[in-house]
Amino acid sequence: MDSTPDNPQNEKGIENRPSDENVLQKHVAFFDRNHDGLIYPWETFEGFRAIGCGVGLSTAASIFINLALSHKTRPGKFPSPLFPIEVKNIQRGKHGSDTGVYDSEGRFVPLKFEEIFRKHAHTHPGALTSDELMELLKSNREPKDYPGWVGAWTEWKILYFLCKDNKGLLHKNTVRAVYDGSLFQHMEEETKSKKNKA
Repeated sequence: MDSTPDNPQNEKGIENRPSDENVLQKHVAFFDRNHDGLIYPWETFEGFRAIGCGVGLSTAASIFINLALSHKTRPGKFPSPLFPIEVKNIQRGKHGSDTGVYDSEGRFVPLKFEEIFRKHAHTHPGALTSDELMELLKSNREPKDYPGWVGAWTEWKILYFLCKDNKGLLHKNTVRAVYDGSLFQHMEEETKSKKNKA
């Protein structure tokens, strides 16, 4: 059932309208390690290391992400050789061929999130297998949007690599947590706990 101004929920009680909160900013704020509103490559590197990624992946991610997003999030400004990302403008860095869970203003769209699992979680209703994840990526591809294809593939493959369970499943609550940014803090705490036990 489509939403109307008088009926902001669908028949399953899922909000049809995005929240006013820019959750995309919360998603990336974890990597703003000194909380100054800017994310430099070394902060991206530090954030990836904090959630348990190796040096190689963290280095590659910091280069790829900051090169891709710095200029987009700093409109009207001369390119900086330090490639900072401005958190307040992160919605400008949205790439094509994505799920649409974040709208153009960085807000969370619940129906788009539910659609991921309704359309692609064939084996388990609350999780994605590796093959189902690839199906999701292929279904979202826009024609000739090669940068968007690469961006989406990289994001989801890193998430799957880090967060799949021992049966190779990426769970719905994990994906939800990455969208609102809470997953990164949880992963950092887990990484610290493992180091303390070692």
